Amino acid sequence: MSLLHVEHKQTVQHNAYDQDPYAKEFGVKISEKLASVEARILPAPWLKYHETGKEKDCLPQVGQWNMMNKKMINGMTVSRWACINFSRSVQDSVARGFCNELAQMCQVSGMEFNPEPVIPIYSARPELVEKALKHVYNASMNKTKGKELELLLAILPDNNGSLYGDLKRICETDLGLISQCCLTKHVFKISKQYLANVALKINVKTGGRNTVLLDAISCRIPLVSDIPTIIFGADVTHPENGEDSSPSIAAVVASQDWPEVTKYAGLVCAQAHRQELIQDLYKTWQDPVRGTVSGGMIRDLLVSFRKATGQKPLRIIFYRFVMQISLVKVYTIIFHFQIPHLS
Repeated sequence: MSLLHVEHKQTVQHNAYDQDPYAKEFGVKISEKLASVEARILPAPWLKYHETGKEKDCLPQVGQWNMMNKKMINGMTVSRWACINFSRSVQDSVARGFCNELAQMCQVSGMEFNPEPVIPIYSARPELVEKALKHVYNASMNKTKGKELELLLAILPDNNGSLYGDLKRICETDLGLISQCCLTKHVFKISKQYLANVALKINVKTGGRNTVLLDAISCRIPLVSDIPTIIFGADVTHPENGEDSSPSIAAVVASQDWPEVTKYAGLVCAQAHRQELIQDLYKTWQDPVRGTVSGGMIRDLLVSFRKATGQKPLRIIFYRFVMQISLVKVYTIIFHFQIPHLS
C-alpha cells in the first residue's frame, strides 16, 4: 500500500464522512479505497546540449538530470547587469561574493556573462522598493549612456511579504527589466546546484535555450517535424469563490522556434469575471482607413512566430486546459491550413 493510499484512508476515517448528516441526506458515500486507473510510464527523451561541453547529450533518469559537464545549447550574452539588495542581513561583501559566484556559473554553463555589474550593488529597504528600483534603473542608464540593463539581480529577505510581487510588477510593467530574485538563505549558503538552476533561469529569461530534444533536431517528432508547426497552450484563471469583482485572467503561449518547439512566447490579458471563453483570442474591429482589421492574441503570436522563424506555420497544435471541479481536461486540436497574410 502506497503512502498516498494510507494518507487518503486516514483522512477519510478522521473526517468520518460516513457519519456526516449532510452527506447522508444527499446520499453521498465516500469510499476508503482510491480509484484504480491504468497508466504507463513514457520513455524519457534524449536531450541535446552544446557541442563544446564534455557531455553533448543526456538521457534523464527518473525525471532528473543536472548540468554537470554540459553547456547550454544557446547561451545568451549578459553585458549590462545590476544587483539590488533588499536584505538587511546581507552585507555588501557577501552580496558581491554571491554575484561573483553566480556570474562564474553562468559562464561555465555556456553564457557570456560580464563579471562586473554596471553600478555597485545597491542596498535598499523593502518598503521603498519602487524608489530603489527606479534609482538603480536611472543610475545604470546614466552609466551606460542610455543602454538599458539586460538583467537585474535582486536579493530578497526569506520572508518578504509583498516585496516579490511588487518588484516583478514594477520591473515588468513599468521599467521593462528582466529580473532574477534570490533569497537570503541561498546567498549565505551557496550551492553549485542552486547557482546552476539560477543560471538556467537567467538564460531562458534573456532569450536563450538551455537544451532541445534530440528528436527535434533530427526531425523525428510526429506532427511537428514534417512541416512548419506552431504549438499553442491556453488557460483561464478565475478569482476565488466569493470574489465578485476581480477579472479572470487569460494566458496564451506559443512556440517560437521550429523544428525544436522549445522556445515559447506568452501573452496575458484580463477579461470578464469568471468568463471561461478567452475573449481576446481573436477579434476584429473597424478602422476608418483600413476597414475591417483582424487582431488578438492568436494573430500576435503567429506574427511573432513568422518574425522569429522566417516561415508561416502550416500546422497549429492547440492545447486548451479546462478545470472542472477537481477534473482537469486537456483539449488538443490540430489544424492544417495556409495562412494568407502575416505582417
